[in-house]
Parts: sequence; structure tokens; C-alpha cells
Amino acid sequence: MKKVIWIVVVVLVVLFISGSCSAYNRMVTAEETVNTTWADVEAQYQRRSDLIPNLVNTVKGYAAHEQSTFTEVVEARAQAMSFKLDAADLTPEKLAEFQQAQQKVGSALGRLIAVAEQYPDLKANQNFLELQAQLEGTENRIAVARTRFNDATRQYNVTIRRFPANLIAGMFGFDQKAYFAAEEGAQTVPEVKF
Repeated sequence: MKKVIWIVVVVLVVLFISGSCSAYNRMVTAEETVNTTWADVEAQYQRRSDLIPNLVNTVKGYAAHEQSTFTEVVEARAQAMSFKLDAADLTPEKLAEFQQAQQKVGSALGRLIAVAEQYPDLKANQNFLELQAQLEGTENRIAVARTRFNDATRQYNVTIRRFPANLIAGMFGFDQKAYFAAEEGAQTVPEVKF
């Protein structure tokens, strides 16, 4: 009888260990997916930052007296590029700071495009049109990358919160990740005035 009890105990221990290993490996996979999708988000923001100097220089040639707009775009870009956020440090506060820096870039770019709209020759310039199309495409890519990031984050957060995986997550320090959220006032249509 004691032999049967020991066999049952050994089987239960083996099942627990294999289940724990499986849960741990699922969490690692989910966390790496979050890290990868975060890198994709950063890559799209980098692409946008790389386009900005070309766009500013193209518009500068037509609207030299709009120096404050150019300065604002360049400063917002520099601030956003200096803000590095590691995938392991995706707290709601850090993500909000990152979003705020990127929002400033988006707002400044909107004003730059509004300035460009005042110059018919610029709007017909092939370089400007190509840069504007690339920028629009990049903004779409950013939206897609953010959606993928939020999907991966949701899957990760669900994985580490489910029982009994949450016990393993707690033992190995798997913490919830923050989501990208709409900026306050994002539902309000911006007003462009000339």
C-alpha cells in the first residue's frame, strides 16, 4: 500500500513540475511576443522620425518664414527620439510618457502639413507628395503596430493572470504590461486654422 502512495505522489510531483514548466514556457513565449511587437512599434516611430528631416527641408524651401513651425517639429522629433522605453519597463506611467512625446510629434507634423497646404507650388512638388504619402503610410503602420502590440499584451496579461499559471508568474516575476491607450481628447477632431 505504501508503494502505491509513493507512486501516486511521484506521479503528482512529475505532473506538477511538467505543468509548471509548460506554464512558464507559455509565459516566456507570450512575453517575447510582447517584446517583439513593442520593437515593431518603435521601428515605425523611428521610420516616422527618419522622414521628418526630409519633409521639413522640402517645406522650408517654400515657406522660409514659417521658422517657428519648423523648429517645433524638429524639437518634438528630438524629444521623441531621446525617449527610449525598454520592453521590460512597459509600465502605464512610462508608456503614457512615451505616448505624450509621440503625440507632440504628431501635432507638430499636422501643423507642418497645414503650412504646406498654403503653398500650391509645394503641394505640386513631387518630393513633397512622395514624402507626404510615405508619412501617411507610416502613420498607418504605427496604428497597425500599436494594435498588434495591444493584442500581444492582452494575450500575455491573460496568460499570467489565469490560475494556476498566476502562481508560476508570481514566483518568476512576470508582471502585467501596459496597453497603448488613446490620448485624452483623441476623440475630438482637431481644428486647423490658418
